[in-house]
Amino acid sequence: MKKLLLLVSLLWLSQANAAPEIGQTPPPFTAQTADGKTVKLSDFAGKVVVLEWYNPECPFSRKFYSTGKMPEFQKQAIAQGAIWLSINSGGKISDLKSSAAADHNAATAVVDDADGKIGKAYGAKTTPHCFVISKDGKLIYKGAIDSVPSPKPSDISGATNYVMAAVTASLAGKMPAQTNTKPYGCGVKY
Repeated sequence: MKKLLLLVSLLWLSQANAAPEIGQTPPPFTAQTADGKTVKLSDFAGKVVVLEWYNPECPFSRKFYSTGKMPEFQKQAIAQGAIWLSINSGGKISDLKSSAAADHNAATAVVDDADGKIGKAYGAKTTPHCFVISKDGKLIYKGAIDSVPSPKPSDISGATNYVMAAVTASLAGKMPAQTNTKPYGCGVKY
């Protein structure tokens, strides 16, 4: 009987802490933004939402911010009606708001997840690790931002941008061609 209870408990814990799968409703969250406001995922019901795990100190994040490409992607998605949340998990950046401003981060909000609760709920492994949620509240993409796992800015132009493809497909009411890819970048430090 004890073994059965232990097995049921372990199964329940593994499911409770499992990262969301494609087609599932992703975990809800409430968090503080870098500028001290409160944001909830539910605030964006009916919108396409991009979650980008962000670390201004990571060379893989730097690849996209130093060239202005990530702010460009953020502005394009927002101009099409999407929401973009940059989330910093697991580590305290001394001044996340200043770092985001220096990066010209153009996300709808920069979210401070220093305790890592959101990152762990989503299974965020790297920066940038990205997730796209459709207007109907289902996860439609998770993985790398693009197809070239390199910190070199020169590799951006030759890469397939999976996140922007997922945003475009979702806004058109379709599933993206790629729904799940292997994320790359710096490990999230929980």
